[in-house]
Amino acid sequence: MNDADPSAPAHDVARYALRVAYDGASFPGWQTQPSRAAVQDVLEAALSSVACAPIATVCAGRTDAGVHGLNQVVHFDTAVVRPESAWVRGVNARLPAQVAVQAVHRVDAGFHARFSAQRRSYVYLIHRGAQRHPLHEQRSGWVFRPLDVARMCVAARALEGEHDFSAFRSVQCQARSPVRRLERLVLREQGDTLVIELQANAFLHHMVRNIVGALVWVGLGRRPPEWTAELLAGRDRRLGAPTFSAAGLYLNGVEYPRPYAIGAWPPILPPI
Repeated sequence: MNDADPSAPAHDVARYALRVAYDGASFPGWQTQPSRAAVQDVLEAALSSVACAPIATVCAGRTDAGVHGLNQVVHFDTAVVRPESAWVRGVNARLPAQVAVQAVHRVDAGFHARFSAQRRSYVYLIHRGAQRHPLHEQRSGWVFRPLDVARMCVAARALEGEHDFSAFRSVQCQARSPVRRLERLVLREQGDTLVIELQANAFLHHMVRNIVGALVWVGLGRRPPEWTAELLAGRDRRLGAPTFSAAGLYLNGVEYPRPYAIGAWPPILPPI
């Protein structure tokens, strides 16, 4: 039986890891689309142009339409020899303004952008204002009614730790297990922006946006703070709050084992 990683490069093929940032507002998500308009599509087109050969990529986490990437991590294999600067500046010259490679690292065949990741960090920004603000458009979620942040913080504490997050996963989620370890869920006020930081070993599809939706309902007084614990225990997505907007969600950082110091960890926060 062959237990080798089928994605591992051959001996004459090099594996590279990229840190990529993108504004997700104008993309139908990370994953390749028939229209060839996804972030993955434009990145692979630029890489292939530099390599003068087809390049396929694997990412740390597939983000949905409208979700932004501050530090997405991607790996690819190639037998083409190029200076590392070509995989950054050369690729960036071929990318639309909304996508840019931040750094490149030569890695060994054991590295996998998705499966080698130990934890991921997301941040969600909520603009709190009676009127929408054009500079927050497609960059933050928006709540025009007052939010009780203290109540939201109480509700958030019940979600930290290892739990079955079935009540916070999309019905389209394909993960084999709904159990995740949410290591950090912190709310911080910064002017008219509410910053929600989340860190976990991994996230389910729509998990962050469903958590934010539940916390917003608590902040608006539609549910008591203890409701999140009840929702978690009930494991029924149909009883939760609506999935919150993708606009304020940022993939903020990906942590890897010590040999692979490529994920910009600890993560940075998006510009506000």
